[in-house]
Amino acid sequence: MPRASTNLPEYWDTYKPHRGDGEQPAPAADVFGWTQYDGHGPGVEVLGRPDTALELGCAEGKEAVHLARQGVNVTALDFSAAQVARARGWWQGTPGLTFVQAEACDYLGQTETAYDAVFSIWGAVWFTDPDELVPLIAKRLRPGGIFAFSQAEPIEGYYGPQPMYGNGLAGRKLTVLRWSYSPQWWADLLKRQGFTDIDVHVLAAPDPDDVGTLMATARIPE
Repeated sequence: MPRASTNLPEYWDTYKPHRGDGEQPAPAADVFGWTQYDGHGPGVEVLGRPDTALELGCAEGKEAVHLARQGVNVTALDFSAAQVARARGWWQGTPGLTFVQAEACDYLGQTETAYDAVFSIWGAVWFTDPDELVPLIAKRLRPGGIFAFSQAEPIEGYYGPQPMYGNGLAGRKLTVLRWSYSPQWWADLLKRQGFTDIDVHVLAAPDPDDVGTLMATARIPE
């Protein structure tokens, strides 16, 4: 399915924050989280100690800011021009931080920059065909570099691209695709693309009856 006709930037233009009308204040950037639950799960230590990092689907940009404040040179990418403009307005002048408006596969296919870490927190990895995206990520990681991402745990038995109406059930049709697979499927894909030290698992929610978080890390060999 063509990316441009399925995951529309128009949907992401209004994604977060939902804190009332008018100009919004910048969110706090003092915590680096991977899950949908505040204070739950690992933090920035997952990435080790990279000198450079690329975030795919940065939205508000707070994790990218948190990382840049630790001395990492961070490129924070988002598909939505509105998201990038807002993030720049909040975080312009943060040393080591650059925001880029682009589709993830397009950017990875065109850039010649290599990174120590590529990460996505409920971002582009969830909303881009992994058979297309993951090989591009592998090519843009330096030897020893880490790829890490998180997204909602899959519904058992319901795998692959899953369409949804991005603006609910009223108004113009905005079809958005999410790619959902089992941990084993992700591990197999990462292995085929040359990654090692692969760990893909579902981190249970604080309440085991709630939706957990699929988390993955893998490295390009030295």
